[in-house]
Amino acid sequence: MKNKKIKRIIIVLLVLFLLAIALIFGINYYVKFSTKKQIIKDNDFSNIDNIDCILILGAKIWNDEPSPMLNDRLEVGINLYKNGVAPKIIMSGDHHLPDYDEVNVMKEFAINEGVPSEDVFMDHAGFSTYDSIYRAKEIFKAKNIIIVTQEYHLYRALYIAESLGLNAYGVSADSRKYAGQTSRELREILARDKDFVKSIFKPKSTYLGEEIPVSGNGDVTNDK
Repeated sequence: MKNKKIKRIIIVLLVLFLLAIALIFGINYYVKFSTKKQIIKDNDFSNIDNIDCILILGAKIWNDEPSPMLNDRLEVGINLYKNGVAPKIIMSGDHHLPDYDEVNVMKEFAINEGVPSEDVFMDHAGFSTYDSIYRAKEIFKAKNIIIVTQEYHLYRALYIAESLGLNAYGVSADSRKYAGQTSRELREILARDKDFVKSIFKPKSTYLGEEIPVSGNGDVTNDK
């Protein structure tokens, strides 16, 4: 009798485990499938106009220099700007400490590439993908955006944007192979699940503040 009870418990736990796995991968597939058409391939912008800004999502900096992933995002985003895809750029990243400042590094990179300072906004509180996109809408008042990041990350960013009511497209910045990409891809599955749930409840960003319309002058976001 005792053995039968143990067996039943094991079966129930196994079923619950398999259901959890199915749910995790099912949500992951849905997020990717529902947004893949929003990713622009082969620079085909023929059906896209009235873009308010290019949103470049932050990544690690190393000794006040962009990491390879961030460098590639910046190059792709700046190239889009120079080709007239959008009149403004938002650099959104982590600036939670005085000695760790992704956004000023990103803006300086753009200025060194010939982008006028007034066309580059800095979102100092882009602590997560959700925060960056929420703030693009609520703080910077963007409605039509192009998001630039690596493709594995684009699906989640585009899903969040769509859930928040933004008209968003994505351009991938996969210019090379990146170390540790396999583990990054695996973590992203859980991140897609997390932001799928977050997108249902739509909590406010970690930090908000006064509105800074992206149609204005990006120098108002300067802190140096």
